[in-house]
Amino acid sequence: MTMSDMQVLAHLRAHGTDDTSSSMVIIGDGGMPVIAHWGADLGDGHLDARHFSRLVPGGALDAEAPLAIITEASRGYTGVPGIDCSRDGQHLVPRFEMQSAEITDTSALFVLHDDVSQLTMDIVVSVHTGGVITIGASVTNNASSPLSLSALRLCVPVGASAREILTLGGRHAMENVQQRTPWDRTTMSVTSRSGRTGHEQQNVVFVGTSQFGEHHGEVWGAHLAWSGNFEMVCDGITDARRSMHAGELLAAGEVQLHHGHSYCTPMLVLAHSSNGLTNASRSFHSYARSLQPARTTPRPVHLNTWEAVYFNHDLGTLTSLATAAAAVGIERYVLDDGWFHQRRNDTAGLGDWWVDPAVWPDGLTPLVNHVRSLGMQFGLWFEPEMVNPDSDLFRAHPEWALHDLRYPMVQGRHQLVLNMALPEVRDYLFASISAVLSAHDISYVKWDHNRPIIGGMANAQTLGTYALFESLTRAFPHVEFESCASGGGRVDMGIAPYVHRFWTSDSIDALDRVSIQRGFSMLMPPEVMGAHIGGPVCHTTGRRHTMSFRAATAMFGWLGVEWNILEASERERERLAEMIALHKTHRTLLHSGLVFRGDHPDHTVVVHGIVAADKSEALVNVTRVASGTSTHTAPVQVQGLDAHATYEIHIVLAPTVYALHRAHPEWMLHTNVFSITGAQLASVGINMPALMPESAMVLHLVRRNG
Repeated sequence: MTMSDMQVLAHLRAHGTDDTSSSMVIIGDGGMPVIAHWGADLGDGHLDARHFSRLVPGGALDAEAPLAIITEASRGYTGVPGIDCSRDGQHLVPRFEMQSAEITDTSALFVLHDDVSQLTMDIVVSVHTGGVITIGASVTNNASSPLSLSALRLCVPVGASAREILTLGGRHAMENVQQRTPWDRTTMSVTSRSGRTGHEQQNVVFVGTSQFGEHHGEVWGAHLAWSGNFEMVCDGITDARRSMHAGELLAAGEVQLHHGHSYCTPMLVLAHSSNGLTNASRSFHSYARSLQPARTTPRPVHLNTWEAVYFNHDLGTLTSLATAAAAVGIERYVLDDGWFHQRRNDTAGLGDWWVDPAVWPDGLTPLVNHVRSLGMQFGLWFEPEMVNPDSDLFRAHPEWALHDLRYPMVQGRHQLVLNMALPEVRDYLFASISAVLSAHDISYVKWDHNRPIIGGMANAQTLGTYALFESLTRAFPHVEFESCASGGGRVDMGIAPYVHRFWTSDSIDALDRVSIQRGFSMLMPPEVMGAHIGGPVCHTTGRRHTMSFRAATAMFGWLGVEWNILEASERERERLAEMIALHKTHRTLLHSGLVFRGDHPDHTVVVHGIVAADKSEALVNVTRVASGTSTHTAPVQVQGLDAHATYEIHIVLAPTVYALHRAHPEWMLHTNVFSITGAQLASVGINMPALMPESAMVLHLVRRNG
């Protein structure tokens, strides 16, 4: 690419929720388009492509290798290859030329071809409300012989000032833990080979300037909207440029394109912020919200029966539990695992999706009718993609499992994975699930996925699962679906168009959830985050927490209860009803506002909240997770309110016990008259009382009229 040949093909501007904008500049010389700039807004002025040209160093190739949207080794690029393919056993090194470009203010479509390798490629770049930019590509085989595609990766550059990488990951029951890594002369890969998004690594990466925070520093975020195997690479080595490369992680031979067939990449979703992580998250949230179907009713408070009864299904107990749930304000009752054929424990029954007459001689109708008579909706648990070897389905169709029958079985939770690529498998599941949903007044399905897929080959599996979701959501538009995968193992925007809620983690431990939910909020908005008030002693950790701490943590998502409240005392039920009522009071704000996360200098204090879009109010959660090193802590600053407006502070949820102190801050004694400006909240902040470890306080900030 020479300076005289380069031209600006597109200048796309994305407007974020924080009243700031970013720019993406795409240039080209007739070959593969290149993102020359993605970052701070470059304004309306004329852009000269020559400004983005680089020198050609000595000791290198005679021409600068372009960092193209699909990087090409054929043009000298030596970093992560954008396309990796072969035909008839011969490795191909394609070199694409542009056939056409269609440019608008909000999109760019590039059509390219390579006559030598007989491939055509389309690339689409689009700007969305809220500041997100998406990129997708497809490649088509025009040759008579099949094309074996090993990788098709999208590439975006980031600013040279990016010096840190933030990733999210962990394990089952401790997902979305933040990890920061210096980004010097480093190439770092974030991958999943589990056949689902996974617990160990989330498919979202943030890079930014040194020590970027929630409200300072420049941040670039990338998310691959895909529910299968993935690869995201941060390359800081190749010729001193910093770039992110993302695509599906394909196994050898997994994608074979016959003549005229195409492969489409998952969508790469991009968010940029000049003012820290929170604003990048808000852009992601805006896009995720656009994928959700419009709703006119509030998201109902759940009771899920799993930690209440486990597999011990008894109509008398479950109807009593429903009566108790309605009395405390529960709005949807979800019957979890254990209702179907032979399902007395987790060793049998998966795949046999009909009500077990041994436990339910009259079917689910008596329970469903009782729940509905109490004014609650009814939900039901399924795990459609799995099968137990001890099931009628497996005995009839062992060939439907993703398992080579010539080898010993590798089971997880006593189960195998059904081959969702097979139409007959999807047809069976659609018919089985439809029969249950049609026979009962069911408004909700908790869709679980409790084991990884081993051995690769996740592409057809993921597409088959999407296809089943598509069929079910069309047939039952009134039914809402939850994505659960041993907790938070399948949280991504690939499955988001089909589900209304994500089960965030199998750990309901309020202390763990502070970290888990903070990581979740970096990608997804709070209203799709399943957050439950558990019993006094946590099932997964054995820790004991107060009701106020459990409720303060759970109320900032889609609230639920996971607790056998038949065993709760009368006072505990009263307190639970108060907490549910408090959530309902603020539910509109919680499920429509703008998330913020605070940068508090004391690492034992965690601050987050929700600001109304019109800045009229905010809810702020201040949590102390551990003992601090001082008897005082820095004030809590709240960003994003109207700097010129005055706000009253109201305590809506407080701990029952405080740490040793002689007096609270003065404002706590005068909450009905105390007020503070938005500018003061952002710069001076609020001095907090002495919170005990593992306790929280929730404040409501309300703008004064006049």
